Amino acid sequence: MSEPISISVAGVKKSFRAFQALHGVSAEFEAGRMHGIIGPEGSGKTTLLRIVLGLMRPDEGSISYREGGRDISFADLRPKISYMPQTQSLYPDLSVDEHLEFFRDLYGIAPPDYKRKREELLEVARLAEFVRRPAGQLSGGMYKKLGLICALLRSPRVMILDEPTTGVDPISRRELWTLLYRLLDEHILILATTAYMDEAERCSKVHLFEAGLLLASGEPRTLLQEQKARSFDELFLRRAALGGP
Repeated sequence: MSEPISISVAGVKKSFRAFQALHGVSAEFEAGRMHGIIGPEGSGKTTLLRIVLGLMRPDEGSISYREGGRDISFADLRPKISYMPQTQSLYPDLSVDEHLEFFRDLYGIAPPDYKRKREELLEVARLAEFVRRPAGQLSGGMYKKLGLICALLRSPRVMILDEPTTGVDPISRRELWTLLYRLLDEHILILATTAYMDEAERCSKVHLFEAGLLLASGEPRTLLQEQKARSFDELFLRRAALGGP
């Protein structure tokens, strides 16, 4: 079995001209947990993900990656990571099945492994009866699920998702979370951003962001108890009423 992977963020700052997107953020993303990066739009969530993914360099601070008990480079991590951006770029004219075949070839997956993974992912995503349907004719929730199972074909050890449930119906949101929970059984590190406060309580650990600041990290129930709040909606609304960070 592959060694578990963890990611550490230390003192990361990032600005875009006069706008400070991240203010010295430090966080630990331990292996095998569902990490929710929670906050309103513009709080720095996507910027953090892009820095973790090596798509953007921080102005200050560092990102370190560990596999088992040893440090590894991002180049070592790259083949073991999958990323699902907020705006996916699937091909509208390709069917569900054609997308899976495209990513099979892209990732170089052996035929026996591909057949097993294809059947398993189509079943859990409830897309088996839609394999001939073009991506451009899928509902918003089905489109997101197709993007997720394409990313999962390579059996990643780290899964990073930027607002995977934004713009989808409640049933599809629940099904997407079911897919993510299945990954935890394989001890995969998951980082998922969301602006839906109710989804924070579905995570193993949450990291609360506002205006580029990491306000707190911890297990959802523990944080709510510490803040004497019944929900994360209440917690952020209370902060807004007090004037923010």
